[in-house]
Amino acid sequence: MKKILLAIAVLVLASLACSAISGLGNPTPAAQNPVARVQYQDDFSNADSGWPATADSEKSASYDNGQYLLQAFTANQDVWAHPGESFGDVRIEVDASKSIGPDDNSFGVVCRFVDDDNFYFFIISSDGYQVIGKYLAGQLSYLTSDKMQPSSEIITGGAANHIRADCVGSTLTLYVNNQQVSTVTDNSFATGDVGLIVGTFDEPNVGILFDNLIIYEP
Repeated sequence: MKKILLAIAVLVLASLACSAISGLGNPTPAAQNPVARVQYQDDFSNADSGWPATADSEKSASYDNGQYLLQAFTANQDVWAHPGESFGDVRIEVDASKSIGPDDNSFGVVCRFVDDDNFYFFIISSDGYQVIGKYLAGQLSYLTSDKMQPSSEIITGGAANHIRADCVGSTLTLYVNNQQVSTVTDNSFATGDVGLIVGTFDEPNVGILFDNLIIYEP
């Protein structure tokens, strides 16, 4: 069973500091969408599109053959990355698949990223669990339940899952493979960056590939 993240080692990519990302350029030009306006998109085919690329003994972020690879090398760790933008209400969509590591993991998207201690996250796992949560003043909490909940909508193992997170007003909603799996209301954050997040539990060495990130105006 999935566990509540207790005493988690919060290890943030060094290049996520504002001074490091301020000169990384503009987002990939957005294509037209007949349903909702695209605010930002990146298929990670351009290694200069503005996402952090760095590595050390505990974590790594890199462009990898047209995808973006986030890796957490130690146990009970979260690693996240973001491009240095700012949004209000958004609908975030991305494809994600496990590259390496145990199925007992977590991965997904971030919205309303204020700083490294304050943001919402929407995560699933390769063994079929999901939850919406937040970091507030550096403290992690789950919002939709006290622990990650099973979902039959998640394709387990190394297969790709399509993750969608809606941050609209105080309503936060998580979809997996076009099916709603969680929703909750919270008014801690109103604006901020978007991002990607990967985590480990007791087993280390998780790597997740992300592709086809699109941020819509809901």
